[in-house]
Amino acid sequence: MKNHPIYTLILYGISGFLDAFDGYAARKFNQGTRFGAVLDMVTDRCATSSLIVYLSMIYPSYAVIWQLLISLDLASHYMHMYAMLSNGSINHKQVDSKQSKILSLYYTNRNVLFFVCLVNELFYVAIYLHYNDFFWLGTVLAWLSAPIWFFKQFANVIQLKAAAVILARMDAADKSKSS
Repeated sequence: MKNHPIYTLILYGISGFLDAFDGYAARKFNQGTRFGAVLDMVTDRCATSSLIVYLSMIYPSYAVIWQLLISLDLASHYMHMYAMLSNGSINHKQVDSKQSKILSLYYTNRNVLFFVCLVNELFYVAIYLHYNDFFWLGTVLAWLSAPIWFFKQFANVIQLKAAAVILARMDAADKSKSS
């Protein structure tokens, strides 16, 4: 990432394309699995976290913010996945609007999910581009993608809270049964 920004952008772009393609192919050919859903989420978190770790190296004065963003991303997605699967859902994308209208829209509308995830990643790439002096491109992309990036962080907070509520209710129900 430090010495080869063009290669980094190409490989990150290919990774993002393949991520979108493999999900589409799994749905089209009815080959979606629990393993695939978990692997998809884990590899997404790894790719985003790796880029954010590098951003913390090139923007060390914002290291705490970068750390909080990684923590929010990992915690919200892991807790959400665990809560949904523990609660009987086939995968983490089966969110009922009673749980959260925002999460339901985010996970059940493929266009919204794709757009928000794409623009969220674009924000981090734009910050990377800005540092590497890619003319005005990084700055413009950062400003254009920032509102959707903020929405994604807000959705992560909602996702974390909703997962915590599901797990707390399940714990309370288990305690009631054993009493």
